[in-house]
Amino acid sequence: MRTYDKFYINGQWVNPIGQEISDVINPANGEISARVPMGNAKDVNAAVAAAKEAFTSWSQTSATVREGFLRKLAAEGEKRNAELTQTIIDELGMPIQHAAAYQVDALGIICESYADKAHLMEEEKKVGNSVIIKEPIGVCAMINPWNYPIWQMIGKVAPAIAAGCTMVVKSAPQTPSHLFIFAEMCEAVGLPAGVFNFVHGDGEVVGQRLSNHPDVDLVSFTGSTRAGVQVSNAAAPTVKRVCLELGGKSPFIITKEADIEAAIDFGIGDVMVNTGQTCNALTRMIIHESIYDKAIQLAKDKTEALAVGDPSDPNVFVGPMSSADQKQTVLNYINKGIKEGARLVTGGTEMPDGLSKGNYVRPTVFADVTNDMVIAQEEIFGPVLSMIKYATIDEAIRIANDTPYGLATAVWAEDKEKAKAIAKKIKAGQCAINGGEANYEAPFGGYKESGNGREFGDAGLHEYCEIKSMQF
Repeated sequence: MRTYDKFYINGQWVNPIGQEISDVINPANGEISARVPMGNAKDVNAAVAAAKEAFTSWSQTSATVREGFLRKLAAEGEKRNAELTQTIIDELGMPIQHAAAYQVDALGIICESYADKAHLMEEEKKVGNSVIIKEPIGVCAMINPWNYPIWQMIGKVAPAIAAGCTMVVKSAPQTPSHLFIFAEMCEAVGLPAGVFNFVHGDGEVVGQRLSNHPDVDLVSFTGSTRAGVQVSNAAAPTVKRVCLELGGKSPFIITKEADIEAAIDFGIGDVMVNTGQTCNALTRMIIHESIYDKAIQLAKDKTEALAVGDPSDPNVFVGPMSSADQKQTVLNYINKGIKEGARLVTGGTEMPDGLSKGNYVRPTVFADVTNDMVIAQEEIFGPVLSMIKYATIDEAIRIANDTPYGLATAVWAEDKEKAKAIAKKIKAGQCAINGGEANYEAPFGGYKESGNGREFGDAGLHEYCEIKSMQF
């Protein structure tokens, strides 16, 4: 069991002002995997004060200096890859075959990416008699989710460092250990005091104070749409910038000419990885009526072939839900789908075969789903797929857009140009074309209730910038 008792504030490991201690539960077996302190508003105040003080000098450092720290952090991440990976297995329950590749390896990749981009801060653009420059926005609050904790944390921290910002970071209560380790990494590479600070705690106390603190200039939040609204409301009185990456109910349109076997293989893998706990998972599969029955059979076969169980087993694809509460939420949605009249193709509410404990849910596929059903409209955040039939491409696009969300989508068509034409008509922040892979250099973010702002790529750096024009 990991035990931590201090926060990292102003370059020092300090005793929390808050007195609460939290046990982190391994979702696969119910055992305690870590014990961590819980901070309060006074801890946040101390961390923000440190970040504000450090900003004066840090914001004036050269891009070369900031680049160097990011490359050092990338190298330090390589040294601690195995340790970070184990925290993902123990605290999130993500299987070992995916934990490093989907969660931990991103740390080094993203740090190196923003090391390259740090020099964009020193570019000047002449427009008529004006010179336009970029400046770091200031003190940044970063509130991270439990489902991709390292990926999301470094996706905020790296561009902030590149831009010359200082920060206070909060992890989710379910997956905190990586943040303690990352603070040790910042200490190891000599990142100046006050640039990176963290306070662990719950959203109602620590998250709320980070959002409404008058000395915080930007809040970057990843999580549910409901919580994102709360962050926005708390931030509004001080008119600080708010970047939100929120929920999704992403559609996957498969045309009648598509390579159906490849498309279903891609779609099932996308929905079931990380036990369905992915904000941009393609949970609504929209299939042409001429291939619908074949698609159902392929989805059933593919889903039932996935190994479910102990995340430390290299053969396991689907691990437990992150918590008992999340498991119950998913089971409630499965029951709703059955009551609404959707056809249960595979899965359901019973424990997976061979398992008697842990927060496990059977990978579940529903057919004969209509887009007005709850399971087609609300984010389930579990290994549950809804298969929907369409007759024309216009109908498929209408179904795809008939949701309050717009985080992601996918299209599989006869060729990439035809898929691209369909993708342009769907209101979402990104689209996988015929199985296209994720790209850390491309912007990530949503339309509508899936949030605002973008992470990764050049756009991710710009979120941490203010633009100034000087007229001559």
